[in-house]
Amino acid sequence: MTFLSADRELTRHSYYADTAVREARYPALEGDASCDVAIVGGGLAGLSAAIELAQRGFSVRVLEARQVGAGASGRNGGQAIHGLACDIGEIESQLGLDEAKRIFGMSIEALDLIRSRCQRFNIDADWRDGYLGVAVNARKGRELLEGAERLASIYSYPMTPIAQADLPQWINSPRYVAAVHDPRSGHLHPLKYTLGLARAAGGLGVRIHEGTPVIGLTPSTRPVLHTATGRIIAGQVLLAGNVYLQGIAPQLESRIMPVGTYIVATEPVGPALARQLIPSLSAVCDNNFVLDYFRFSADSSLLYGGRVSYSTTTPANLAESMRQRLVQTFPQLAATTISHAWGGFVDISMNRAPDFGRLAASPQVYYLQGFSGHGLALTGLAGQLVAEAMNGDATRFDTFARIRHKPFPGGRMLRTPALVLGMAWYRMKDALS
Repeated sequence: MTFLSADRELTRHSYYADTAVREARYPALEGDASCDVAIVGGGLAGLSAAIELAQRGFSVRVLEARQVGAGASGRNGGQAIHGLACDIGEIESQLGLDEAKRIFGMSIEALDLIRSRCQRFNIDADWRDGYLGVAVNARKGRELLEGAERLASIYSYPMTPIAQADLPQWINSPRYVAAVHDPRSGHLHPLKYTLGLARAAGGLGVRIHEGTPVIGLTPSTRPVLHTATGRIIAGQVLLAGNVYLQGIAPQLESRIMPVGTYIVATEPVGPALARQLIPSLSAVCDNNFVLDYFRFSADSSLLYGGRVSYSTTTPANLAESMRQRLVQTFPQLAATTISHAWGGFVDISMNRAPDFGRLAASPQVYYLQGFSGHGLALTGLAGQLVAEAMNGDATRFDTFARIRHKPFPGGRMLRTPALVLGMAWYRMKDALS
C-alpha cells in the first residue's frame, strides 16, 4: 500500500470527518479554462491564498485532487500556536535577529488572522483561546522556562510561567513538572475551519474543482496545469499540495519528507471532567522532540496525538497504543472508550522551517511547503504573503523565501531509512532524559 492510499484509508476514521458537515460539493474540471491564478491544493494554504487573491481582483481556480480539506488541513491536531516548527534560533542563525523578529511577528499575525476570518466569514470552527506548553522532566522544564523567558525579553512575547506546585490549577496530570501558558494561541476544529474558508472563497468568486488531480505542469510565461479531464492556463500558479504534489514539481520533493501523524478521540467525557483535567481547556503540547499533544473538543472529547511514523508505515494497534499514552497522561480516563483513531501525512523539511519560493525554471510558479506539522496558523498567513507577492509586493514573501533548505540525505532510495534511524535516536534521547 502506498503512503497515499494509506492516507486515504486512515482519514476515513477521522473524528473531524464525523463532526463536520460538507454542505458544498465542487465540480471537477471539465475541458480547458484560463484564469489569473491557478492553485494546486484545496487545503488551508491554497484556500487562504485564493481568498486573498480574489479580494485583490484576481480570477482564481483551485484544483483539489480529492475533497477540500482531505489532507493535513482537515485532520490535524487543531492547535494554532505561536512561532514555527523549528526553533527560532534556526532563523536567527540564517537571517539574523531582526529578520527572525519579523518572521516571529508574522507568526503572531497568523493567529489573529484565524480569529478575523472566522468573524468576517461567519465560520463556526469551535475556536478556543489558550495553549499550554508542558515539560516531562527537570531538564525539559528548564528548557521550556528559559525559552519562554527569551521570547518575552527578546521577542516581546510574554507567557505565564507555571511552577510545579501550581500545575494542578492548569493541568491535572502526573506527567509534567513545569508549564507555560500562552493566551493568544489556541485551538479549533480544523475541518470546519477549512470548509468555512472554501465557502468564503466561493462567495468571492473563486472556482473550486474537487476530484481533479493535477498530473502535469508545463512551465512558461503562462504556465499550464494538466489534468485527466482538461487544462488550466494561468498567469501565475501556486503549488500548495505539499507531499501530495506527486511529481508535479520534482525539484521540490527532495527538500520535504512525508511523515505519518496519528490522533485518537475519546467518547465525550463531559464538561465537568474536562475542566477538572485541563481547567483552562487550553491546547497542550510537550517539548519533547517526539512530542505528545492534546486538547478537548467542543463536545468534551479528548483529542490526543502522540505517534508518528517516519517510515510511512502505520503503527500497529494504533488505537490501543495511543490509548495507553493517553492514560499515562490522564489516569483518570483509564476506563474511557476510544471512539476514533486516524492519521495521515504531513510534510517536514530538514530544518523544520517553512519552505516558500518560486520555481527557478518558471518564476510565475510559486510554492508553499515544509510547514512541518506546525501549519494550522502559518498556512493562513502564507496564503496572504503569496497573494501580496503575486500582486506585486514580495517583501514579506521573500523574507521567508530567503530561508535556506537542504535536501534530505540518501536520495530517493535511502532518505526514508536514514530518517527512521535519526528519529529512533531522538526517541531514545527523550526516553533516557
